[in-house]
Amino acid sequence: MKRAVNSAAMPNIPDHVRDVVLEVTGRLKDTPGALLPVLHGVQAALGYVPEQAVPLIAREMNLSRADVHGVISFYHFFRQQPAGRHVIYLCRAESCQAMGAATLEHHVKQRLGVDFHETTADGSYTLEPVYCLGNCACSPAMMVDGDLQGRMTPERFDAWLKTEAP
Repeated sequence: MKRAVNSAAMPNIPDHVRDVVLEVTGRLKDTPGALLPVLHGVQAALGYVPEQAVPLIAREMNLSRADVHGVISFYHFFRQQPAGRHVIYLCRAESCQAMGAATLEHHVKQRLGVDFHETTADGSYTLEPVYCLGNCACSPAMMVDGDLQGRMTPERFDAWLKTEAP
């Protein structure tokens, strides 16, 4: 039986966002603990979880908007704004901290002109904290677009940035 949709309660959602949310929720909503996989699926498809998608996700998951928003805001992995073309994850775990991650973090933030969870003005880079990349033997670690890099220093970051700059 098809459920009636209360379109008055739904904010205006772009068609491509609606299509992604309906595809992902349709595929995953009946699995135990489905909200996290649904949010990961939406972010994988769109690059972030748009605010206007929250009511539709909530409706499809039979949850409140507050439930969905609470999960999105609790987990640092989820973005509510589009990311830059490249996402830089800096490890902040103990091993990396012991090996100079704070100095690296300060340098990267200054060099890019952003703080964590921000994107450079040109849309090239988004900086994100992460609390272990599993590369402790090569601390401090950084991952960009899935490429793990160890023993990162401010100088190595500058050299990397020079070769990767758009």
